[in-house]
Parts: sequence; C-alpha cells; structure tokens
Amino acid sequence: MSYKITDLIPFPNRSERIPRLGFGVYRSPPGQCVQSCLKALEVGYRHIDTAQFYGNESEVGEALRTSGLPRDQVFVTSKILSPAGSVEATYAKLLESVEKISGPDGYVDLFLIHSSSSGPAGRKQLWQALEKLHEEGKTKNIGVSNYGVQHIEEMKAYAKVWPPHANQLELHPWCQQRTIEAYCKQHGILVEAYAPIVRNYKANDPTLVEVAQKYGQTTQQVLIRYSLQKGWVPLPKTDNAERIADNANVFGFDISADDMDLLDSLDQGAAGAIVEAVANE
Repeated sequence: MSYKITDLIPFPNRSERIPRLGFGVYRSPPGQCVQSCLKALEVGYRHIDTAQFYGNESEVGEALRTSGLPRDQVFVTSKILSPAGSVEATYAKLLESVEKISGPDGYVDLFLIHSSSSGPAGRKQLWQALEKLHEEGKTKNIGVSNYGVQHIEEMKAYAKVWPPHANQLELHPWCQQRTIEAYCKQHGILVEAYAPIVRNYKANDPTLVEVAQKYGQTTQQVLIRYSLQKGWVPLPKTDNAERIADNANVFGFDISADDMDLLDSLDQGAAGAIVEAVANE
C-alpha cells in the first residue's frame, strides 16, 4: 500500500478531503503548542486536531499564521464538549473556536461533538448548532467523537445532516471497537483514530516490540502504520520534536497481512481502552 504524508483521502460520499495523517495537540501546553505545531508543519503534516477542552485553539491558530502556509493547505479539526443551554448559545461557542483558529472571517475544516456524555437533549442541541455552523460555511464538515451505534442512530430523528461526516474514536490494537468501526464504514462515516500510539503505555508489549524490530521501526511508527492500513485517520500526539518527525516517517514500509493479523489478535475490547470504549446500545 503506497501512502504518502501528502495524501488526501475523501470523506465517504463527499467531495471534501482530509489528509490521511493528523497531528494531535491533546494537553499540549499553550507555550509548547505553537512550537509543536510549527515542527509538525515543517516535517510535512497538513492536519492538526485540537479541541475546546485542550485549551490551545488560539495557539494552533497562531502556528497556522506563523507558518506562512495558505489556510487551505492545512486541515484543522476542533471539538465542542458540552452544549451552552440553547442552539444559539452553543453556536456562539463554536464561533469563538473558529475565530481563535482562523480569525473572524475564517473557518475550520471539521468540527466534532467531543463526547456523547451530554445526554439525548444535549447531543441534539450540539448537533443542531453544528449544522448551523456548517450551513454558514464556518466549518466544511461536521461529525462526532466517542459516539457508539445508538448515538448515531438517535440522530436520525432530528439531523438534517446524517450520517455525520466523521467519528473520532480511541483505536489501536488493544481497543479496536469493531462494532462501531464496522458500522461507520457501512454507513459512509470517516473513522479517525485518537490515541493511536496508546500514549506509549504499550511501548514494551512483547508482540509490538517483535513487530517493530522486524521492520526496523519504532513501536510508535508501527502503531501509526497499523492505523493507516486499517483505513483510519490516525492522530498521534507528542511534543517531542524528534518524535514529531519520526511519527510522520511511516510511509516507507508495509506491515504484512500476517503481522496485521498478529496485531489484530491483541484486541482486548473495552478493557483495552485507556480513554473510552463507546457504548453501542
């Protein structure tokens, strides 16, 4: 499978496209985030994933402007965690994020509901605010994160935009979330993988180490490549400049079908999650 960091892959059933590898900035401190984003852009990333909860949207925006890259050359995602009491108030919160990232006349490329935790009424309010943002051209795509099958099915009752364009999930060999992953692929929902390197908690896993040694790669590189070959859009996060570069250097090798099966065999279901395995019913 010949992939390149510059590859853009289409959202299913849409003309919009997304870089197949993203750079995550979860808990990247504001003082560090600008430098990390600039390093990521320097080594070839064209996709940054932030969120209101991370507290660094403004720093992502600063890095975008400092980089000198045209705005349409960098794909930026943000997320909203909770509704603000009404669709209008929630929409205003979304606009604040857009302005932090791209200025008053700007846009984000993808805006997600960060979690399913706000209950049916909250989820509806969040989605209707996102639909308004989408209608206004302030975001090009809208989606969800940590949504199981039941949450996406529930949206049919009120959504003008259905299915959501993307679902961002915790995905790696130990937490493959096969039910929701298959559902998304069946319904044309782009699958993004957060925590694809499991925050290095599995760096010493014997099976992973064995595969990494076989290919002459780091364990992180193997996990990111695994994500790519699964057809997911991985979002590795690090503030270490050397690792930012290493994590982008995953396009010169292929994991064999047998070794993909070996990594698949590590699945622990919900028990393998370090953040969240979704509920599907």
